[in-house]
Amino acid sequence: MPQSGDLLRLADAVLLPGFAGRTPPDWLRRRLGQGLAGVVLFSRNIESPEQVARLTAALRAENPAVLVGTDEESGEVTRLEVASGSSRPGGYALGVVDDPALTEAVACDLGTDLARAGITIDFAPSADVNSNPDNPVIGLRAFGADPALVARHTRAFVRGLQAAGVAACVKHFPGHGDTSVDSHHGVPVVAGDRVEEALLPFREAIREGVKAVMTGHLLVPSYDAELPATLSPKLLTGLLREELGFDGLIVTDGIEMAAVTAAYGIGGASARAIAAGADAICVGGERADEATAAGIRDAIAAAVTEGLLPEERLADAARRVRELAAWSASSGSPAALDDPRGPGARDARSGPAAPDGSGGPGFGLGLVAARRAVRVTRRSTAPVLPLSGPARVVELSPEMNLAIDGGTPWGVGEPLARLLPGTEVTRLTAGETTGAELERLIAAATGRPLVVVVRDAHRHPWQGEALRHLLCARPDAVVVEMGLPARSDLGAVHIATYGSARVCGQAAAEVLTGRL
Repeated sequence: MPQSGDLLRLADAVLLPGFAGRTPPDWLRRRLGQGLAGVVLFSRNIESPEQVARLTAALRAENPAVLVGTDEESGEVTRLEVASGSSRPGGYALGVVDDPALTEAVACDLGTDLARAGITIDFAPSADVNSNPDNPVIGLRAFGADPALVARHTRAFVRGLQAAGVAACVKHFPGHGDTSVDSHHGVPVVAGDRVEEALLPFREAIREGVKAVMTGHLLVPSYDAELPATLSPKLLTGLLREELGFDGLIVTDGIEMAAVTAAYGIGGASARAIAAGADAICVGGERADEATAAGIRDAIAAAVTEGLLPEERLADAARRVRELAAWSASSGSPAALDDPRGPGARDARSGPAAPDGSGGPGFGLGLVAARRAVRVTRRSTAPVLPLSGPARVVELSPEMNLAIDGGTPWGVGEPLARLLPGTEVTRLTAGETTGAELERLIAAATGRPLVVVVRDAHRHPWQGEALRHLLCARPDAVVVEMGLPARSDLGAVHIATYGSARVCGQAAAEVLTGRL
């Protein structure tokens, strides 16, 4: 049935689609001019902060009230610095330091950069309590495994980000930490006895005045045994709105994920999410074409005419989107407007670079945080550190979840080679890590320090096997864990960075060379 223009515009007013390219396509310009709520920027849209500032200015030329969102968590999940790697550590490293004032300052620094680039809502921080160390999608993105620690750093991050004029959006309600399934691929189930712990950071974020909450595609049988949170009135309206008292914007995680589309399709899931209490639909991580965005709009409008979605609920959702856009317009960072250096310039508050300047430009406060997060366990009385000369570095690279851009630079080898010229680096995936290849690398490292870099070795048996092989031949090797360190009794020296961001690699390189 053909829908009225007014109803289609109302449906468009709750959509945040993605798109391809680094300039707005014609269809997006047209839809923005007709009232589309906003957009979500992904790695494919970003080349540099300056380019993003030009892009967002073009979007505002079509719709001055446009919401521009992105997943910029710092650390592993970075969009603004996807090409270079993040200059700030992620949540887990900040939790290890456990200095809320530092977390707030890092978030404010991040928010200032986002505001300069014209981004109005950041889908961060992760307020998940990572109580399951085998979690395949949260891990380092969380501030930790203790609910109280996660809660205080969630509040600090929200304060810092919103002080810079960027709306914070805590995720993934009601908590994705105690799961072992990635919602990109299936439906995670949250055990009933852990729900209250998982809710604590969200309660505290609401008390802090967070502007938005992102839903998780999670099944919580103690509240709703049939529908994942994104589609559940019991969780979004009953729990989040009525019990927790949240009055801001509720936005979905990527609606194209299998956890919600398998049963209803993208359009059906979108309409049901709005009916359940969500106010904005995010889409575009995997489906970023005009047809997808139009299909969601049409499905939402059809749901109204068919009685599945009350028009009053849709209008209320659109109102909340407008209210957040109005807050963003009135809360823009003064630094974003007044800095004579222009878009992308770093704030003077960022702090010092490496002691000898080798950290390069753009680290600042993030390097201070990354240094403070490093934990070193010395298991040998031999003088292993600082390294005696150029090293042989072996980096074991696992496949990452879809939230982390696979092209984002990480590792210790590159910054170490900068500090110790002559250092050689080999990166291996699971399929490349054969016994013959490891033996070749052991031979190549003869007479040189050996550094083995892993990411979440406890979750990837092939990394554990490779470590055993290498350490059997070279017990004097240094192990650098850039994921969650399940154990620290590996290598003559074990270094835990609690993150694989570029800045974490720099901090580890400074430890290896005695600069830290």
